[in-house]
Amino acid sequence: MSGGRIGVGIHGAMGRMGRRLIQLLAEDPALALSAALEHSGNPALGHDAGTAVGLAPLGIAVSEKVPSGSNVDAMIDFSTPAAALSIGRWCRENRVPLVVGTTGLEPEQRQELETASAEIPLLIAPNMSRAVNLLMKLVGEAARVLGSSADVEIVERHHRTKKDAPSGTAIRLGEVAGRGLAASRLIPGAPGSVGVRSPGEIGIHALRVADCPGEHQVIFSLMGETLELGHRAINRDGFVRGALDAAKFLAHKPPGLYTMEDVLA
Repeated sequence: MSGGRIGVGIHGAMGRMGRRLIQLLAEDPALALSAALEHSGNPALGHDAGTAVGLAPLGIAVSEKVPSGSNVDAMIDFSTPAAALSIGRWCRENRVPLVVGTTGLEPEQRQELETASAEIPLLIAPNMSRAVNLLMKLVGEAARVLGSSADVEIVERHHRTKKDAPSGTAIRLGEVAGRGLAASRLIPGAPGSVGVRSPGEIGIHALRVADCPGEHQVIFSLMGETLELGHRAINRDGFVRGALDAAKFLAHKPPGLYTMEDVLA
């Protein structure tokens, strides 16, 4: 810690989430920016991370690698799957807790990241919003109560530049609902005549529109009635504050694989 504050590194610092992380981190008296990392060729490299996101200078330059001597008590990653693996290896080698918000991880990529939890505190979550994590609990309870009598469809909306579809949050919601319904398959929405869904299938639909920060809706339909549970992000602040809470939480923990439920408990 630096002056009693938790030193946080941001990997993917000039992305949509990274920029807002720096802005809100600067407002938190318990936190200090200790590294702002970006890929080779990013135009912000070498510039002060504060001025790069519209703040006063923070004394930390945007860089490709963690500067020597940096006091990083926790790292937050919002980058790409390949880049997340790279920073995961660095955190493991340097015994730095890691919060991963990057989505689109393949199973083998997630497995590689999770092996680091034997040596560092690690949290991987597709969505760190408090409200979204409450939604997941509610979806699980609805699925448990309604059981296989309900038809379940999930609809998510995100900005047009989001690379992965469906979103990691939508997939997670499907998994949570599936446990309660004994459902086994998430079926992406498809054009044409697809017929009646087979037992155990959950439909999942991805929309990409303008600058939408994120919306998720889980629909439970029975004969004669429908229950809809959903979350709408007005901006990215809910996700960002959750990631900062996770970094604070991990900075004091022993090695292990943690969840947002642990953070919010």
